[in-house]
Amino acid sequence: MVSDNYNRRSHMEQSKVYFTTFKATEHENLLQKLHRLMKTAGFEQIDFTDKYAAIKIHFGEYGNLAFLRPNYAKVVADYVKELGGKPFLTDCNTLYVGSRKNALDHLDTAYVNGFSPLQTGCHVLIADGLKGTDETLVPLNGEYVKEAKIGHAIMDADVLISLTHFKGHEMTGFGGTIKNIGMGSGSRAGKMEQHCDGKPSVDQSLCVGCGACGRICAHGAPVIKDRKATIEHDKCVGCGRCLAVCPKDAIAADYNDSLKMLNCKMAEYSLAVCKDRPCFHVSLICDVSPNCDCHPENDIPIIPNIGMLASFDPVALDQACADLCNQQIPVASSILGENIKAHGNHEDHDHFHMVHPDTEWRTCIEHAVKIGLGTDQYEMVRI
Repeated sequence: MVSDNYNRRSHMEQSKVYFTTFKATEHENLLQKLHRLMKTAGFEQIDFTDKYAAIKIHFGEYGNLAFLRPNYAKVVADYVKELGGKPFLTDCNTLYVGSRKNALDHLDTAYVNGFSPLQTGCHVLIADGLKGTDETLVPLNGEYVKEAKIGHAIMDADVLISLTHFKGHEMTGFGGTIKNIGMGSGSRAGKMEQHCDGKPSVDQSLCVGCGACGRICAHGAPVIKDRKATIEHDKCVGCGRCLAVCPKDAIAADYNDSLKMLNCKMAEYSLAVCKDRPCFHVSLICDVSPNCDCHPENDIPIIPNIGMLASFDPVALDQACADLCNQQIPVASSILGENIKAHGNHEDHDHFHMVHPDTEWRTCIEHAVKIGLGTDQYEMVRI
């Protein structure tokens, strides 16, 4: 094993991030290598005996092919069972309209994409239930989030394991461990709180005036007039129930928060999920598409495949992944390569910012450090 130190402020304590490439041999394939990476990183330090272990993963939107192969999930699930635990794969329903907006569609998509019990060795639980309303309210008293709304099954688990596909993202720069845990574990109302001030609005071109939103609301916020609904924000508490029951997907969140605030809320949601229980994190930097796996398509990867990383520290893990990505030569035919050709490569160049110029990811890392989720100082141990 070889160690590299990445300490921007020498007085800060470092976390260990373990790394291995995708180079395989006839004696060790990539699945065996992932198992060895996790073992070396200290996975067996966690007591899994008779414990429920949530493996937080993104199952991929239908049509997207960049998501992690289910073979990797099976390695993690089998390892948990080997140590006496009871694993399940999990994610929460999406806020947007797509193939994962409710548990039935979500399960269908997961199975179509290969995440069936026969292939992974464990079951899939959609953590926030049928309509995305099964949630645990986690007191946090953070700077931006006072009470996080987390998918119930995720909070019921004794151990949390994140298995993350590291890629670009059109709102947060990149989608890494904090994105997978913080945004991904939020119920539909939790996702709405992170993306906006928690108050949805109605697209009246889609509304048919059925009144489902009014019947589910305990506060009288939805009002039907001329067979069209509107939501009175002074009455709305941001619970997201109306969004869940609308049969026409006419109700959606107002994406009105700044990207900085989104990053900070995402970090605080991650803290709500991780605090007070054992957690372990794995990230794979492969098929680094410019956009999230929530897209029903995936464009050419912006950089070559790099490797697999593991750590007990989600912040150090994200920082290490970002650093490795920014050290890579871009794929010339990708959107990153095209943007560099069109606009040049500046001294302070960042691959993810070059792909999505309106985004930045550093405020997420900085806020995560500030609230004690982890540190951005790390020692990379190459195995």
